[in-house]
Amino acid sequence: MGLKRKSSVDPQVKQLIDWMYLQVSPFFRVYEVNYHAGSVYFYGMSRVSRKVIQESLTAQFASRGYNLDIESKLGEEVIAAIPFKQGKDRIWINVVLAIATFFTTMFAGASMFGADVIADPISAFEGLPFTIAIMGVLGSHEMGHYLAARRHGMKTSLPYFIPFPSIIGTMGAVIKHKGMIPDRKSLFDVAVSGPLVGLVASVIVTIIGLMQPPVEFSPLPGSIMIDLQMPPLFAFLQWLMGSSGQTIHPVAFAGWVGMFVTLLNLLPSGQLDGGHAMRAMLGEKAKYISSTMPVVLGLIAIYIGNVMGQNAGIWFFWAILLFLFAAAGHPRPMEDRHELGSRRMLLGIVTFVLGLLCFTPVPFTVVTV
Repeated sequence: MGLKRKSSVDPQVKQLIDWMYLQVSPFFRVYEVNYHAGSVYFYGMSRVSRKVIQESLTAQFASRGYNLDIESKLGEEVIAAIPFKQGKDRIWINVVLAIATFFTTMFAGASMFGADVIADPISAFEGLPFTIAIMGVLGSHEMGHYLAARRHGMKTSLPYFIPFPSIIGTMGAVIKHKGMIPDRKSLFDVAVSGPLVGLVASVIVTIIGLMQPPVEFSPLPGSIMIDLQMPPLFAFLQWLMGSSGQTIHPVAFAGWVGMFVTLLNLLPSGQLDGGHAMRAMLGEKAKYISSTMPVVLGLIAIYIGNVMGQNAGIWFFWAILLFLFAAAGHPRPMEDRHELGSRRMLLGIVTFVLGLLCFTPVPFTVVTV
């Protein structure tokens, strides 16, 4: 193996090149290696087809932050390991959005405690328990994704909270993935980690909330109230804690929101967490489930609206949304041949069962006092 300009390569780079050589050599007879501007070039002749080389090495090189390219130059084959282009993370955006969401959720939480924030701005701090609970639940979901992605060498951003003047003061949180998906195991781990971590946080927050006495206050005429239906998991925790009241503490409501978010994210369609997990579990066959889910939600909405006589608008909305998600398809992992092991398959089934325990036909009804 030759290495041009060897003296200019520091020991860490040399170690990386040696690692790459060990990965490449079983599939490619290497005559010469060249390192230039951060990229590594292997010159030689293929022992197997290019497709086999791509499927065998792409995920491994991606885990080290490199894109793999195979081409021919002047009758000679070249494998090029080119580092992914990394944009500089602007952490200040995450911080600003988190601070803004802190205040919007605190104002929303204060209203749940009966505070009049407009008349008495200082009373907004009464909503602090709800802020900590809701941001903890939503943030833990995204941090589950973040940590799993980092563990598999995938590049991803820190969570972006989305402030929004609504009943809970936010539209949730998201993270931004960068680069390709190495393989099905990585796809699965990142997909299920968010809902599972977020659901654990939701259960903890719910238990803490159920330990608190319900907030009692007299709403003003014309005030908007929310009548919640409890999913099986929440109802079980109520039974476990001996809670039977008609109202719940705002912190418990944050746990309810976390369960509802978990349910929506685990819908097995498109690029939702459930869609990613199902794609990892079933491979290309997952597209049939993804394309069926909009129909299933549409039928559920029709049943709720026509048979139960309840408002099914939210499920009609999600049926349309899933139709768009399914039409967009799902990105193919770079290494898509190896199936998940039995442990991951079992964990996937458990994850979807937990998602079902967060389902209720009519999650909430908005009423005016």
